[in-house]
Amino acid sequence: MSTPEAAPRAPRPTKLRPFGIAFFVIGLIVAVLGIPKLGPLIAGGIVTGLILAVGGIILFAFSFLPLPTTTGDEEPLPFFAKLTGIFFEPSRVFRNLRVHPHWVGAYAVVVVLSVIYTFAFVQRITPERIVDHTTQKLAEMGPPFAPPPERIEAMRETQLKELKNPLERVGTVIKSAVGLFILGAFTAALCLLGALAFGGRINYWQSLAVVFYYWLPVTAIQKLLGLVILYLKAPEDLHPILNQETTLQDNLGILMTPADHPVLFVLLSFIGLTWFYTLWLRAKGLNLAATRMGSSAAWGVSITLYLLLMIFVTIWTSLFSSFIT
Repeated sequence: MSTPEAAPRAPRPTKLRPFGIAFFVIGLIVAVLGIPKLGPLIAGGIVTGLILAVGGIILFAFSFLPLPTTTGDEEPLPFFAKLTGIFFEPSRVFRNLRVHPHWVGAYAVVVVLSVIYTFAFVQRITPERIVDHTTQKLAEMGPPFAPPPERIEAMRETQLKELKNPLERVGTVIKSAVGLFILGAFTAALCLLGALAFGGRINYWQSLAVVFYYWLPVTAIQKLLGLVILYLKAPEDLHPILNQETTLQDNLGILMTPADHPVLFVLLSFIGLTWFYTLWLRAKGLNLAATRMGSSAAWGVSITLYLLLMIFVTIWTSLFSSFIT
């Protein structure tokens, strides 16, 4: 009696390993050069280096995750076709990601748009106003959350350096890029777990590609329209905390004043056009890019993630509501 042949081992994205090792080594070098006793040669290098090293470790670990074994004759779409298609024909893009879950290009665009908006926002609002608002609200929290006055003043000086020093700002860009990657990786893991909970099946790389490609159009809308509004409005009319992500207000939060009802303001902020677009795009992406997932399951995952985020932000706001007032 012949034994059935074992299924071939799924390929791994081994091309990621050299990048993971390189980021880890560069991160360690930057961290060492940022040690105060050495100068420091790189301002703020310790935190930046450690975060870059962590990103390298994650990337190296991800190189062992199996790629999807989904077969298909479809060739991978060129990046520019996916970049435009995610706005006008997302179904075609997500179907292609099912077989070819390429995510780096979308991730890079999200990082660039986020960095451009953040740079413009800091220049427009001014570092002094942003830092003064943050430290003032931190001092108003009182014990046990508020640090002592001398610590707050030290934090103020450190934050001003981060927003004004060119090397510190480069470090901020690196930290933001790694942070977005980690957030995307975590969101992809939640999508994968959600798919399993709703009876679907999705490979992790398919999930990661979906996350960055549904982020791309939402980020483009928020950052590009936000830039226009940023320069149309007077700086004093913009909030140094609430408008850090975007100045676009397309939700019911505009009906409520944050200072009067901060929690209700946050809840209403989750009811808006961009949020509905995100829900729809994520559900469509999970449905079409997954190895197996029905439309109902995809919507279930999308709505669940939406509700979890709403609950988390609401709890955070209830604890630290002074920052948005």
